[in-house]
Amino acid sequence: MRQTRRTVAAGMLASGLAPGAALAGADLSLVAQYGAPEAPVTVFETDDGALAVFAHGGPIRRLSRLANERYAVEGGGELLVTARGVRLDGAFLPRRDFGAEVQAGIRRAVRADPKALRARALAATPPTEKGDFLRPDLVDLATIDPTIRFDIRYAGRDNFMGLKLYERPAAWLQRPAAQAVGRAAKTLAARGYGLTIHDAYRPWFVTWMFWEATPPASRVFVADPAKGSRHNRGCAVDLTLHDLATGAIVDMPSRYDEMSTRSYADFAGGAARQRALRGILREAMVGQGFEVYPEEWWHFDYGAWRRYPIGAKTFTQLAG
Repeated sequence: MRQTRRTVAAGMLASGLAPGAALAGADLSLVAQYGAPEAPVTVFETDDGALAVFAHGGPIRRLSRLANERYAVEGGGELLVTARGVRLDGAFLPRRDFGAEVQAGIRRAVRADPKALRARALAATPPTEKGDFLRPDLVDLATIDPTIRFDIRYAGRDNFMGLKLYERPAAWLQRPAAQAVGRAAKTLAARGYGLTIHDAYRPWFVTWMFWEATPPASRVFVADPAKGSRHNRGCAVDLTLHDLATGAIVDMPSRYDEMSTRSYADFAGGAARQRALRGILREAMVGQGFEVYPEEWWHFDYGAWRRYPIGAKTFTQLAG
């Protein structure tokens, strides 16, 4: 359904968000990234409901509508909307979904022999660690708060690998982290939101698979198995918000597990409402002792993660 300034603003008021002057549907449809992955151009909605553009590493410039498909660029220049992208100051920039492109490449490579990849991962040995670690005490998040929902992507094929990696859909965290998630859920419930968990504890062999399958240019989004990940230690959680009244997952600046700059916790693009919701999630999690992971808005690390050892138990072993 086409959204108008009035309907978007009404939705923001119902959610406790500052409405601003939301973009009309035609302008909002331009909110995207364009050009080349090494130097993307981002068109986005400002907090006061205007349209703006910035090139990678460049200043933000506001756009003013001249005609149906033409916009004046602040400081000089013009942006013209085309069927496949935009023309900015005469240069054509195709509309891109960089995250989808990276995912497609990973899935093509993995599809060649997924069983062999998994077998190699299970045969690999986690790094040897030295230190005085806390005893692991993993808690099933399903026992923490009834408003918490689960969409465990790695228990199915709806993930960037396109493979089922976990034997069952479940989420465990070390007890202090799990309790902190429960407190965050109660804080959010007062604002009309619930938490949807995508991932928590992750066996080390899965981290190994992620690293092997991901191109070097995108490895900022996955952990080096030689060091282990915070997920392996049971102190990292991937999650988003859902509306308690409707059950609908909210719209964020990027998809979950998207490998693009849109996933960065401080990404300035997207729609104003998306950034506001990202901020609500962040405020609730940080308020309960979690740290923001700069490259992924959905990923939060509990403060004591360094004190837990790398875990290698599979979900079957944990459940047993």
